[in-house]
Amino acid sequence: MKNRTFNTKALLIATILSIFMIVLVFYGSRKLQNFDAALITYLFGTVFAFFGIVYRYTVWLQRPPTWIYFKRGITFLFTGKVFSHFWFASKETIENIAFQKFIYPRGKYRWMAHFMIAIGCTSAFLITIPLTFGWIHFTMAPNSISVYEAHFFGFKVMDFELGSIMAFLTFHALNWSSYLVIFGSLYYLRRRLTNPGLIATQTFEGDLLPLILLIAISVTGLGLTYSYQFMKGFAFDFLAVLHAVTVIMFLIWIPFGKFFHIIQRPAQIGAHIYNKEGRKKGMAVCPHTGEEFATKLHIDDLKIVTKELGFDFSMEDGSSHLDLSPEGKRSRLAQAHLRARQAGGNLFG
Repeated sequence: MKNRTFNTKALLIATILSIFMIVLVFYGSRKLQNFDAALITYLFGTVFAFFGIVYRYTVWLQRPPTWIYFKRGITFLFTGKVFSHFWFASKETIENIAFQKFIYPRGKYRWMAHFMIAIGCTSAFLITIPLTFGWIHFTMAPNSISVYEAHFFGFKVMDFELGSIMAFLTFHALNWSSYLVIFGSLYYLRRRLTNPGLIATQTFEGDLLPLILLIAISVTGLGLTYSYQFMKGFAFDFLAVLHAVTVIMFLIWIPFGKFFHIIQRPAQIGAHIYNKEGRKKGMAVCPHTGEEFATKLHIDDLKIVTKELGFDFSMEDGSSHLDLSPEGKRSRLAQAHLRARQAGGNLFG
């Protein structure tokens, strides 16, 4: 049987959703009326990244352990106490996705840096993707030279005076994102260049390149602002090309490198719901130690997954080796070694 180099199901889903995205770009920009042709390279990069993300995520979901977590999480979310589950999921989203609370136990400075990177990247995506797709655009208000109107999908959502605080915050929003990303990335880059433990285990591709890319994108983006505001457009074309190159490299890197964990992170909420519901259904007790060590739901699902993967840990008495806690497994293994040595007549050999 020949090994397939691609996953047909994932390829089909990624292709369909990418086509659907292009359709949304076409109609969301009022049939390209509001689409800025200067952003065409960013559009290609975004569609490629989206295709790669969907493809890899679909492949990831097809793995037996991931799929059973996903299936159980969705089932729990939409059955039983639905409101309670959505409240829990919303709370988890705010704490661990928005505020990155899970990083705080590792140190407040690490949390602050991670939080700045997360907020900076998220806000940048929320701004640039709708702008790239032509879903958001700005026009001068009719019969006015000082009022700007913001449109979403072609519908007016707000207006503001040029020179106002709202205008300043709106037109410089990406700058704030860039500063956050730079400060957060520099902190982690410093750690990776000075911490002996990290230096010994890190790789350039997996640990340093992502930070360098984030800094390069942010610095070149800020360079565009400083060029047209303070340098009368000096080197603007060069900076625009350089910024586009770094952004497209980042987009291409998302599905294949360390940045993919950004896409996987929300799945952690489903795992927390799974664990919460599992505790409600009862804990598994190790027959060897007599102590609780995991949820019964988790152990039952583990038996299903291992059989799907070709491993059967069933024992002659009808129980399973998976019913044992880690401590129980180690103890049973030691006892088996002892019996084997005693049977062989060479206890210490």
